[in-house]
Amino acid sequence: MTRIFDFFGDIGSVLIRFFEMLGEIVLFALNGVSHFFRPPFYLNILWRQLLEIGYFSLPVVGMTTLFSGMVLALQSYSGFQANFAEATVPVLVVVAITRELAPVLAGLMVAGRIGASMAAELGTMRVTEQIDALGTLQTDPFKYLIAPRLLAGMLMLPFLVLIGDILGIMGGFIVGAYKLNLNPIIFITNSREALDTVGVVSGIVKAAVFGFVVSLMGCYHGFNSSGGARGVGTATTNAVVSASILILIFNYFITELFFSR
Repeated sequence: MTRIFDFFGDIGSVLIRFFEMLGEIVLFALNGVSHFFRPPFYLNILWRQLLEIGYFSLPVVGMTTLFSGMVLALQSYSGFQANFAEATVPVLVVVAITRELAPVLAGLMVAGRIGASMAAELGTMRVTEQIDALGTLQTDPFKYLIAPRLLAGMLMLPFLVLIGDILGIMGGFIVGAYKLNLNPIIFITNSREALDTVGVVSGIVKAAVFGFVVSLMGCYHGFNSSGGARGVGTATTNAVVSASILILIFNYFITELFFSR
């Protein structure tokens, strides 16, 4: 009987800690977002984060979406060829890239690159007491460190996804036209017909949410890290893992919001 009580006690402790952390994250996010609209504004910090998240992430996001589009064209052709439905290949490429693959892959790539970087940077600042020193300089850490990163993540992920849409569809076209010998004119025509506003907008909305989630997880785990170098490493790992899981969870709910009947 004691073991049963201990078992349920452990489950209760985990649930309590989970909801405590959820509340902390929500309050952390609200505090960071509130500084979007209150001066002073550190535009130089924001510009630096826009470059770091957007411009310097272009190669990894571009390569990922380009080759995903190419692989998607190959795989869909091998499946549709048996049913003489090769003309469906561009439709599948466009729909899959714009609605799912570009935003999800961009979010996961940025989570691995930027989420880890934010957590490591802020974690190092925390354990070396640089964040505490900001208070002595009458500088709000949330306004100086958190708000620019959250805003930059929300702004730059949609930009990366739009580039990913173009490169992913282009990858499918390259494989379809030059590898699978599909008619290029028909491929372009079918792609244009499959490209709908709702699909593109849903991908952009997902990107904005994913960008906020990645930045939030990186900032939260780094800002609250402790325990020296080991704590910074743990915060970095937690930031990437939690951001990746949340991206997949939010992807379902946003898809449900846009495409449920």
